[in-house]
Amino acid sequence: MAVWSKYFLRVVLGWGVLLVLACQQKPAEKPAPQPAGPEVRKAVAVIHPTEGNNVRGVVSFVILEGGVMITADVTGLPPGPHGFHIHQYGDCTSPDGKSAGGHFNPTGEKHGAPDSLHRHVGDLGNLIADENGEAHYKRLDTVLKLVGPTSIIGRGIIIHEKADDFTSQPTGNAGARLACGVIGISKP
Repeated sequence: MAVWSKYFLRVVLGWGVLLVLACQQKPAEKPAPQPAGPEVRKAVAVIHPTEGNNVRGVVSFVILEGGVMITADVTGLPPGPHGFHIHQYGDCTSPDGKSAGGHFNPTGEKHGAPDSLHRHVGDLGNLIADENGEAHYKRLDTVLKLVGPTSIIGRGIIIHEKADDFTSQPTGNAGARLACGVIGISKP
């Protein structure tokens, strides 16, 4: 057999082996679909006092037609108005509540009242405490979301010592943080 024939035979056999091996490989499998998480329709935050304060309560968020219904029941407040905001981080570990960061503002708006055209997502206005230090708040908000890139899930909620004036930038001049909670998914 000629030298070129042996060379040709080796090349053909080599390509044949590669072809057989390639045919035996399984086609790439599609990744298994990830199960969808639960549909988020409700959220809740349990409010705990910051150091030296006695403020406690519960804030709930429920998706309704037209927006998110916010309901808050809070005790231990000095009588009068108190700024009420959703903050960047669901972190209430610092004694003064500052670990929750600033107001939740993913859209880059100026601070404003809860019904303002331009406002932070986290601008909820004021809680008004009665002479017993109790406050009840109920409002349908058209800006808040429980899903998507501007979701409030996992964010902090802060109750301040003073009223939110709705104009001072960037936070409404509401003073120290009396209480902090973390917004989590609520049982349906």
